[in-house]
Amino acid sequence: MKFAHLRVEGQSVPRLAVVVDEHAHFLDEVMERAPRDLQELVEAGPGAQADVRVAIDVALAAGASGVPVAGLRHASAVLRPPQVLAIGANYAAHASELKLRGESAMTVFSLWPNSLTGHGQTTTWAEDVSTQVDYEAELGVIIGRPARDVHVRDALDHVFGYTVVNDITARNIQFSEAQWSRCKSFDGFTPTGPVVVTADEIADPQDLWLTTNLDGHILQDASTNEMVRGVAEIISYLSRSATIPAGTLISTGSPGGAGYSRSPQVFLADGATVTVSIGGIGSLTTHCRVI
Repeated sequence: MKFAHLRVEGQSVPRLAVVVDEHAHFLDEVMERAPRDLQELVEAGPGAQADVRVAIDVALAAGASGVPVAGLRHASAVLRPPQVLAIGANYAAHASELKLRGESAMTVFSLWPNSLTGHGQTTTWAEDVSTQVDYEAELGVIIGRPARDVHVRDALDHVFGYTVVNDITARNIQFSEAQWSRCKSFDGFTPTGPVVVTADEIADPQDLWLTTNLDGHILQDASTNEMVRGVAEIISYLSRSATIPAGTLISTGSPGGAGYSRSPQVFLADGATVTVSIGGIGSLTTHCRVI
C-alpha cells in the first residue's frame, strides 16, 4: 500500500489516505475507527494495518473512485515521528566530494521535527543566513515495530515502509559547526513523500535508483546498492545502544553529485524547483524561495 497525508485546498488538517492509481482514498471515509495519521497506524500494529487493507479492498470492490491526488495538497509523508535520525557520509562518492572523514563508526545525527514538510511545498530561508543551500537525495526508512539489539538478518522485519527524503543542507553552517543537526533542520529542510510505500512492495531496499533533478538538470543519479552501510546494517547498529521506537524515520544518506562539490558550485536559488525521485516509491518536489 501507499500512504499519504493529504488535504483539500482550504483545509488546515491533513488526513491519512491510501493512494491507488493516483487517487486518494481517505481512511476516515472508509473506516469507522480510522487512524488519524501514519504514526497512529504504525503504533497500532499489524492488525490495524490489515484492517486498513480490508477496508480499502472493500471500498474498491464497491466502486469507490477516490479523489485525484493532483488536486490535493501534501503534508509530510511522515507526521509526528518519535524521532528523525540521519546517517552521514553513507555513500563513498558523497563523503569524498565533500572531503568528509571516513569514520570507522557510523555517523548519526538528529533532524528537528520542524524541518518536515511535504511534496509540492515551498521551502523558504533567509539569504543572510545561507547562500549555500544544497540538495541531498535520500531513501527514508520508517520503523514499524520497536527495534532493540536486532541482528542484521532480522532488521528488515522491523521496517514498516519507505519514502523519499530530500535532506536539504546549509553547507556554510555544516562546515562551520561540529555537528550537523542545525544546518539540516531549518523549517522545511526535510521534505518527505509523496507517499510511504509499505515494505512488502519493496523487494530489496538496496536495489533502488535515486535521482535529483534541479530545474531540468539531473545532478544525482545512483543506486542504493552504493551505500557504505545498507538499511539492515543501519537498523541493527542503531538498535544496539537504544530502542528505535515505532514510527521513527531514518534518512539513510545521499550519493555523490552534491551541488557544493561541483565546479562551478550549484546551490538552490530563489525560484528553483528540485525533484528527488526513487524508483518504486515516487518523486518528491520542493519549490525554493529565498528572502
